[in-house]
Amino acid sequence: MSGIKEIEQSLLRPAERAYFSPDELDRLPEPVRRYFVAAIAPGTPLAACARLRMKGRLKVKGWLPFRARQVLSPHLGFVWAARAGGVIVGSDSYFDGKGLMDWKVAGLITVAHAKGADVSRSAAGRAGSEAIWLPTALLPRFGVRWSAEASDRITAAYSLGDTALELHLHIDEAGRLVDLVFDRWGDPDGSGTFGEHPFGGEITGYRTFGGLTIPSAGRLGWHYGTDRWPDGEFFRYEIVDLDPFI
Repeated sequence: MSGIKEIEQSLLRPAERAYFSPDELDRLPEPVRRYFVAAIAPGTPLAACARLRMKGRLKVKGWLPFRARQVLSPHLGFVWAARAGGVIVGSDSYFDGKGLMDWKVAGLITVAHAKGADVSRSAAGRAGSEAIWLPTALLPRFGVRWSAEASDRITAAYSLGDTALELHLHIDEAGRLVDLVFDRWGDPDGSGTFGEHPFGGEITGYRTFGGLTIPSAGRLGWHYGTDRWPDGEFFRYEIVDLDPFI
């Protein structure tokens, strides 16, 4: 795990010495302004990285309970380290253009180990999409391009390394996220062939941490928005703590 610790330290970069003001939203479409006003309190430090703790259930054949900690820097990468089912321990990570999955039973028997270009591209998509948990990182000052297709449909576009991201967000009248979907590189059917597939899910809860009101609970997975979503869902989460790195 020493490599994972090193990646975590590389991701933990201090926030800009700046604080959120709704004034910086003036040129954005109204639905995008509504999203940010709901998500970020005035005066909140503009963190680009955070530590998180979460719990939930992960589908590995059956549904297993998990607890996890995460270092998330949506413009650089992430480390997600967890214990599932009491005995499966490991991590997913992305940094410096490289993704890695490494999971073992009782620290001895490998149950999943993957790396390479396809894994890296998929992990980059994950890193970018999880910016919904750190909305300050989605502000235009960080290179994110916003548009609004309707009063309740907004899109955030930016790139992480060589991976282009386009997050389609559905918001309610108060500006809170209802669901999201984006095209993510992966092989959800285990066919051996990677490609872009819809990935996303539904938000089921919200909490406020340090001036950030985030989608703290939800259901995520492959094929969201299609008739294959019931089989594609594999991740049900609840964020119990978020500590913006400032």
